Amino acid sequence: MVPVELSRLLLDERSEEQLFCLREVGGDRQLPIVVGPFEALAIDRIVKETRSERPLTHDLLGAVVTQLDAEVAYVLIDDLKGETYFAKLVLRRGPNEVSVDARPSDAVALALLHEVPIYVADRIMRSAATS
Repeated sequence: MVPVELSRLLLDERSEEQLFCLREVGGDRQLPIVVGPFEALAIDRIVKETRSERPLTHDLLGAVVTQLDAEVAYVLIDDLKGETYFAKLVLRRGPNEVSVDARPSDAVALALLHEVPIYVADRIMRSAATS
């Protein structure tokens, strides 16, 4: 697993496709991921620490995890099929971990919200990352 961090979030109001980039921690490789405008806006709000009056989906899921006495352990972007990335949200409750399928945008938003590590599978970084 390659540790990464959010390096860029590119918002274009004229396009339905937005982009965020994950940069390898201590390295030059970047993984660009195309997302929809609502997903990008959710990540942008978290980065800018802008809260809405009512909980957004990521706030709700984070609250559910917490109320179940669990925590977000980390996020792993673990697959690529065509041009679609797949991710896992890894939750921890005591000594037990459970992995939940998630869209990368949702998983990254939760990782940023809960300040937990984001990883990319080695084979994905080797095949899809740019320098």
